[in-house]
Order: sequence, then structure tokens, then C-alpha cells
Amino acid sequence: MSLKNQRRIAASILKVGENRVWIDPQRIGEVEAAITREDMKKLIHEKAIVPHRNKGVSRGRARILHEKKRKGLRKGFGSRTGSFGARVPRKEMWMRKIRALRNRLSELEENHSITERVYRRLYVMASSGSFESVSDLERFIDAHDLRRRH
Repeated sequence: MSLKNQRRIAASILKVGENRVWIDPQRIGEVEAAITREDMKKLIHEKAIVPHRNKGVSRGRARILHEKKRKGLRKGFGSRTGSFGARVPRKEMWMRKIRALRNRLSELEENHSITERVYRRLYVMASSGSFESVSDLERFIDAHDLRRRH
């Protein structure tokens, strides 16, 4: 009662591997009697022979990891590859810094905390890379007494 040949023919018709061919245990007699490709096609049509579904790889763990990374977890030093400049390009860092500085300077000018001349001077200094951060800019303003007196 070897169904090796039938399994091989069914696999080639279904375009799957031989291990993925399922033969209905109640209809083994019919399958055994089928020797031509036409007989096999008829049995496949009648669902006596069916291909197993492909197993695939579960994405469950990947989804969990992705969710954690979205929350900002799993980003410590042990998970990093590439230099800091590769992870955040130098230009991107500069853009973030200069935009923050310019926004702060325009706020100070709108609030009349600094004069227009001081604003222009600090704007040029910021563009030349004199300030490390917004707090550095604030320290400079306080150290050089550039705030307007109300």
C-alpha cells in the first residue's frame, strides 16, 4: 500500500513538495487505484488530495520588538551599530541645533528681551557655530549682560 508514486504525481500537479501533499485517509483505496495524472487531477478536484498550507515564519516576536522600539526601548549601547555620525548624520545634528537656536533667538526678540542689534549679532554667532545648545546661548546672554532692562 505504497502511495509514493501517487504522492509524487500529486506534488508535481499541485506544484508543492511531496511532504505537503495530504491524502484523505478515508479515500486511500481510490488514491491507490489512481495511476495517471488525469486520475490524480480528478481526486484533487474532489478534495481527496489537498496541499498542506505553507508554514512560514511567525512575525509575532518581530511585532513585539517593533512595538518596544517604537516606545524607545532596546536602543542602548549594546544594540547600536555604526558610529554616532552614521546613526544621526552631522548635517541632521547641525540642522536640529541651528533651528532650535534661531527659534529661541526669535522668541527673545519678539518678547523684547534683547534688542535687534543684539539679536543680529547672536544670530551671526549662532550661524558660525559659537553655541553648543540653547542653554549655552542663554548662558552667553546672561554672562555678557545682553538682556534688555525693562
